[in-house]
Amino acid sequence: MISARIRSLNEFIEHRNSNAHIYSRIQALEDELCRRHKKEFTVKGFSYPAQSEVNFLVDYLYSDNVHVNWRERVVCPKTNLNNRLRAAVHFIDFELAPKPDSKFYIAEQLTPLYSYLKKKYVHLTGSEYLGPEYEPGSVNKKGIRHEDATRLSFKDEEIDYYLTFECFEHIPDFLKGFRESYRILKKGGMMFWTVPFASNSHENIIRATMAGDGTITHHLEPEYHGDPVNPNKGILCYTHFGWEMFDQLKQIGFTDAYAITYWSDSLGYYGGGQVLFCAVK
Repeated sequence: MISARIRSLNEFIEHRNSNAHIYSRIQALEDELCRRHKKEFTVKGFSYPAQSEVNFLVDYLYSDNVHVNWRERVVCPKTNLNNRLRAAVHFIDFELAPKPDSKFYIAEQLTPLYSYLKKKYVHLTGSEYLGPEYEPGSVNKKGIRHEDATRLSFKDEEIDYYLTFECFEHIPDFLKGFRESYRILKKGGMMFWTVPFASNSHENIIRATMAGDGTITHHLEPEYHGDPVNPNKGILCYTHFGWEMFDQLKQIGFTDAYAITYWSDSLGYYGGGQVLFCAVK
């Protein structure tokens, strides 16, 4: 596996330049796969969550129909986890290295990832955002727990690991969400997350903002992502994050914040610019 831990745009540029020959070969390999296969296809590899050799499913869903969206596809047929989520499971084990009694909170409950992690970690709590009419920590008739990332129901320093994947971009006041994550984590605890990331930008890219009265102003073409609670209704994306995200986390009080890059054809981690994020309290 090719992997690195990077904390700034300058470090990222240096990493890409010093490994340009490697990333050039990666790009050529992935381009060849796209040229060879114009429709759905499979690639053989080892699925870390399934702990077995599988034929990963690859297709052109969420793509421009020319280049595969490697981040969201390369799906394990045994766990139904895509590239990004399989890598998250892998790095939870090796980067976070949780203990058997570690207390997790994951900001999802209706997903294959939640189902997988719930079997693996006994002290894991999951939730979805159900709407402003629900109180944080409440559970609806279907057994789904509601949490609002900007006002979580957990006590101060209650959680060892806070997992959140593709959530913060949907929060107008994401800094309030970052402060809540810091509040609920124990000292030495870690937040582990993914968001849409502009790797060549230091500044966050603000796509939309919300005023105090709820009025939304779009600064770029509106972008909507899938919602597991309401599959037929998308969720507005407010932010694509840049490297300043780490500066903001450190200003809140996190002692360290960094990106983990990764690539491995044998593990099905395609897409030369894939990243996961980690912050330590």
